[in-house]
Parts: sequence; C-alpha cells; structure tokens
Amino acid sequence: MASSQESQPFHWHYAELEDHDFEIRGRTLFFIIVLFAIIFIFTLIFVYARWACSFYRDTPSPTSHSPPPPPRQPRGLDPATINALPITMVRRGREAIESECCICLGVFEEGEKIKVLPSCEHSFHSECVDRWLSAESSCPLCRSPLRVESELHQIPVIVTQ
Repeated sequence: MASSQESQPFHWHYAELEDHDFEIRGRTLFFIIVLFAIIFIFTLIFVYARWACSFYRDTPSPTSHSPPPPPRQPRGLDPATINALPITMVRRGREAIESECCICLGVFEEGEKIKVLPSCEHSFHSECVDRWLSAESSCPLCRSPLRVESELHQIPVIVTQ
C-alpha cells in the first residue's frame, strides 16, 4: 500500500486552486470578529488615553496649591566677582604655577598676566577663565565651586605682586 502512494506524482497547477468554495463560517467567523473588536477597542482606549494625558498635562489644576518652583540661579559668576579674582604675572622662577592654560592649551609666556582661582590655586589666561566663569561657577580643571551661597561671604581676593 505504501508503494501505491509513492507512485502517484504530486501535480499542482495554479489553475486547479479555486477559491469560490472558500467560506469562513461558524466558530472561525466568530473568533475573527471578536479578535478585530478587541483590537479596535484597545486602539480607541490608547488614543483616548494619549489625548487625555496631553490635555490634562497642559492645563493647570485649579485645586493645586503647590508653590511655584524657585527661580533658577544663574550658573555663572557676576562680572564684579570675576574681576575681583587675583591676577599674577608669569615668572619662570615660580614652581607653583602650571606651565599651560588648560582651557586654550596655550603655554604661559614670561610676563603674561594670568588669573589664579583662590579655591584651588589653578591658573589660567585671564580671557579664557573670564569667559568660562561667566557661564560656570566652578574651576574648569577640578570643578571646585567658586560661588559662595551666602551673600555675606565673598570670594577672598589675594593681591600678589
């Protein structure tokens, strides 16, 4: 019997496939309708949730009594504080001063004016560090803070000659 099944070749032609007898009925039709209904309902819920969240996020609540957020402090130092930083002259005999500005990577030349930050003693070209400190309130090299939170305290000014 197995030989009779093997002896018949498999013939398949596109013209032999006709779909006029194809019908979806009974349980299959019911499950397809339920599946599409579930997908449609979840899509509507998702669209509504997105709309509701965006609508209520933009509308302030009349019952909320929370205080407004505090104003942001500027990140940089004010020009008076920047101008009060000590300026020194580069002398080759001094070992305490670095040999280059870490902002522009330029080498300090003999007789050039540089600023030394009082909190960490790092030195920079005046123009380089002034531009940096107008946007940031920390040392560009070690990030030690230069801003004092209390208005009673000022950055100490050291005058060197």
